Amino acid sequence: MLLNFALIFIGIALLVWSADRFTDAASAIARNFGVSPLIVGLTIVALGSSAPEIFVSVTASLGNSPGLAIGNAIGSNIANIALVLGITALVAPLEVDSYILRREFPLLFAVSFVAGVGISDLYLNFIDGVILVSGMFVYLFWLIRLGLRSKNTNDLMLEEMVEELPEVMPNKKAYFWLIVGLVILPISSQILVNGATGIALSFGVSDFTIGLTIVALGTSLPELAASVAGVLKGEHELAIGNVIGSNIFNLLIVLGLAGIIRPTPIHASVLYSDYLLMMFLTFVMFIMAYGFKGPGRISRLEGGVLFAIYVGFLVTQ
Repeated sequence: MLLNFALIFIGIALLVWSADRFTDAASAIARNFGVSPLIVGLTIVALGSSAPEIFVSVTASLGNSPGLAIGNAIGSNIANIALVLGITALVAPLEVDSYILRREFPLLFAVSFVAGVGISDLYLNFIDGVILVSGMFVYLFWLIRLGLRSKNTNDLMLEEMVEELPEVMPNKKAYFWLIVGLVILPISSQILVNGATGIALSFGVSDFTIGLTIVALGTSLPELAASVAGVLKGEHELAIGNVIGSNIFNLLIVLGLAGIIRPTPIHASVLYSDYLLMMFLTFVMFIMAYGFKGPGRISRLEGGVLFAIYVGFLVTQ
């Protein structure tokens, strides 16, 4: 039992560390070849923030634990809103006044709806996975196009994104860390999955439940650290932008890859309990942060409510 918990902690630590190394190196290589910082931020860095969930999804699905991958995708979205935004708003109220974020909210609803339709028959199949992963490429194209159109409009989120890009590094050093990241990411994912499945067997619970709670909590820690650090530096748009972007990627690529690699049946409680909670929290985040008559704002009180919801969610599992 203790060994399985140790494997989870080690796996999460290595996963987060290697994802950071991989993202920094890939960003540096792209910038060294002349790719604009804005495009790097909107693509490589955005994808890199979901790298832990992506590798866990692939590893779990290949290892015949697709439930863990599905639970990780939905659980990470729940954690991103209720835990990450909740704690971040408790640290400092979030002020949101970004054109791009206002455009991404409806897209998050659309992606969530498509994912819900895909699992509405209580089966995540290959076609569902292809549709979701294809949607990721459409989303990236849309995001880049929107970002390029908005780069001269002084959009706060774009400014914060470019400012937070990793420092430039020589190609030789970047290639080294890229290889290190690519080697450690799958290894750490396997360590995490082994520990998670071991705990599931020990407690007699499903791998989905472990993915929904322990694994999702662990893979959401990078978003929590980035959001808290961002809000302490006054980068409020980037803090909530990380959450929205991560949730979109989780549904499109993390859930999509699980369907492509290993189609699997889904328990009714996933759809009628966990998925509905995810949708409810998405709607609550929209109401709090959109700002219908001006800039949006998530207060400390609202952050406390979100955090309390997450605690209640964990307790009832």
